[in-house]
Amino acid sequence: MTSEREREIIGPASSYYVSQRLRLHYVDWGNEDAPPLLLIHGNKDHARSWDWVARELRDEYHVIAPDLRGHGDSAWAIGGHYMLNEFVLDMAQLIETLKLHPLTIVAHSLGGAVALQYAAVYPERVQKLVAVEGLGPPPKMLEEHANLPPWKLIENWIGQVRGLSARQPRRYPNIDAAAQRMQEENSFLSPDQAHHLTVHGVARNEDGTFSWKFDNYTRAFFPQSFQFEQRLGMWERIDCPTLLMRGSESWATDPGTDGRADAFKNATLVKIEGAGHWVHHDRLAEFLDAVRKFLAED
Repeated sequence: MTSEREREIIGPASSYYVSQRLRLHYVDWGNEDAPPLLLIHGNKDHARSWDWVARELRDEYHVIAPDLRGHGDSAWAIGGHYMLNEFVLDMAQLIETLKLHPLTIVAHSLGGAVALQYAAVYPERVQKLVAVEGLGPPPKMLEEHANLPPWKLIENWIGQVRGLSARQPRRYPNIDAAAQRMQEENSFLSPDQAHHLTVHGVARNEDGTFSWKFDNYTRAFFPQSFQFEQRLGMWERIDCPTLLMRGSESWATDPGTDGRADAFKNATLVKIEGAGHWVHHDRLAEFLDAVRKFLAED
């Protein structure tokens, strides 16, 4: 159930913009005269995943949280094609449409990869960047694909897409059943957190059941995802102070020991103890402390 605190706080305004002929959704937490802060969610997630963070930061910033294409209340890509650069295009379109730059970005997982790519393309537009486990597949996974010829990578991708085409969205009889699945995915979540994320993360089907809003095709790994040297070259272009954050209990490897942090000109590394992949859910207070300290630094 929704907590008393959540009932007392007015939520964000819902708006849309267009990118590559797709109608994409974002929420705006107001305070337009404050410095802009963009919150970008990860794969199979949605903009309202940031609600707890947005509520804490909206007095200091003009907070905008978009739904990536294929997620939340944004349109699904025609053909189910979801490459990193297309997400970056969408963020560039949103930032330009709302005249948000120069801005600060806080992003998670896939959203972190999008934010880092955007900051590499437009280094002058980003003042500070927090990437929570947003460096992409761990080096060991990349090594497993490094020696595969390009035609084999494409063959594997085709197999993935064909498999996903046969996959039907799972239907849940009610919100509680879907929320239970959410907690199975992330055991760190409290019942209130899981319920809130589920309410904003599912759509009601015609038969009264509920299914997740995200497009299953977002699960596919494109062959270009494994061009690690190019990604390192992009990170080297980022000029702004960058906070690379990870959870101590996550599957993500430490960029300080695996060499990925070396590509950044000005990176700070923070590990949040007791957190998994969704650091901002798992240890909200510690996450906010680290972010506020980083953003306050000159």
